[in-house]
Amino acid sequence: MWPVRVCTLMFILVAGAGTVLAQHEFTPADIEAGRQQYANTCQRCHGPDGDLIKDADIGHGKFRRGSTDDDLARIIRNGIEGTPMAETNISAPNALTIVAYLRSMATAAGTIASGDAARGKTIFEGKGGCTSCHRVLGNGSRVGPDLSQIGGARRTLELQRSLVDPDAEIVPANRTLKVVTRDGATVTGRLLNQDSFTLQLLDSREQLRSFSKSNLREFSFVANSTMPSYKDKLSSQELADVVSYLASLKGL
Repeated sequence: MWPVRVCTLMFILVAGAGTVLAQHEFTPADIEAGRQQYANTCQRCHGPDGDLIKDADIGHGKFRRGSTDDDLARIIRNGIEGTPMAETNISAPNALTIVAYLRSMATAAGTIASGDAARGKTIFEGKGGCTSCHRVLGNGSRVGPDLSQIGGARRTLELQRSLVDPDAEIVPANRTLKVVTRDGATVTGRLLNQDSFTLQLLDSREQLRSFSKSNLREFSFVANSTMPSYKDKLSSQELADVVSYLASLKGL
């Protein structure tokens, strides 16, 4: 008969092995599907970085209950009794894709440098020159998107990518439209509205421009972002500070 100490060790090893076996191997397609499921099901309460609920920083792999992929998928589907975490009607496979996305979030979070939001605000308004295009809580330009609530809509990783490589992902609502009139004049700006006959945009001088489509030679979205890359304009710490400031912007 084995000593108690050996039996205890064997139990720990078996239990640990069970935990490892309970994990799944996820593909990039699983993670992308999970990103969409998370945005539709979880983001409103947990935020884009999964850190809005105290002691449940799920975007950094900190879970109050459950640790295996299957445990987390069950919680996503069944909720947690006595808490705001309600039961959902998503399927088991879709719940697992959310788990895949949470795992990828936790991995990516480890690559983000820590920044100071106060310093980031100073850089944003000064050296970065960001207010020449963007507006925050009533201050700045309307040429680019209003960033007053950007921290509640975009992940920290996405904010960092937007600063370093603006062309990597352009949100459809933020694309720049180029119109060419029949007399050859070219105007670019942010599309505000369009219907079957007209379109309206805000040009680079913050002027509202309205055009009849019948009077245009052509109109199309510009492929690249008009936002410059700050990869070589700011130090790594300055970039981290600006990202921290943007992540703190969640509106009033």
